[in-house]
Amino acid sequence: MIKIEINKKLHGADGEMNLKINLNIFQGCFLALSGQSGSGKTTLLRILAGLEVAQGYIEVDGEVWLSEKKCLEPQKRQIGFVFQDYALFPNMTLEENLLFVKKDKKLAKKLLELTELSSLKKRLPHTLSGGQKQRVSLCRAMMNKPKLLLMDEPLSALDPAMRTKLQNEILQLHKEFGTTTIMVSHDPSEIYRLASRVLVLKLGKIVNDGTAKEVLLKTSGSQKFSFEGELLEIIKVDVIFIAIVAIGQQLVEVVISQNEAKQLTIGQAVQISTKAFAPSIIKS
Repeated sequence: MIKIEINKKLHGADGEMNLKINLNIFQGCFLALSGQSGSGKTTLLRILAGLEVAQGYIEVDGEVWLSEKKCLEPQKRQIGFVFQDYALFPNMTLEENLLFVKKDKKLAKKLLELTELSSLKKRLPHTLSGGQKQRVSLCRAMMNKPKLLLMDEPLSALDPAMRTKLQNEILQLHKEFGTTTIMVSHDPSEIYRLASRVLVLKLGKIVNDGTAKEVLLKTSGSQKFSFEGELLEIIKVDVIFIAIVAIGQQLVEVVISQNEAKQLTIGQAVQISTKAFAPSIIKS
């Protein structure tokens, strides 16, 4: 069990705010942190890692990491941290990067096999692709068999196909080692695929807490579908108006009324929903 009760003043995009978190996390949970940029997600990870100070209390499996009298050093917290920028040692081979953390060749071999990197173990980081580097970073984070694995948008720089592959490998490692994991992500598909629990932060506070389906599935009443996107343009065609909306990496055209067009502003977040709709799904 992880117990977190922390408070820290932050300067966000909308001015000063308090990051105030009161949270219990069960052992082996895969927790995703979502929410707008500047809501405190990365700061929470850094506080858990001991890289930033905060007021409050953190206890992990009965061991106190933070209290009024104590702040455990980062190197003693038994965590793994996967950054977006890989942070590998450029002059060490893939295998040496892992063994630098812990001289355990058996574990290193197992991790390299699980992530299909065994044949590349003697290569230097600059010869690897972005996806391969991130897999090395993930393996290195697991070398200490951490009590807590922290990941800050680890796959955001990768293409969709590689993201999906690494998501599967992250899930495989999570099941293999049973490590409690906290991941920051803005990708709904990634959160749905990996997380058993999702927290949404807004201005330093938890505003939603539940399963991925409970948090991400946006329907209400008799609506069958509901999607959020950004309004890019409104075009008048004869007597009708067409709104161009960006949803994820797709653009969607929606026919709207003149009255709806008057109430909308280019650049604002909008929600597209439908009640009477019989969809079909075909392979892309």
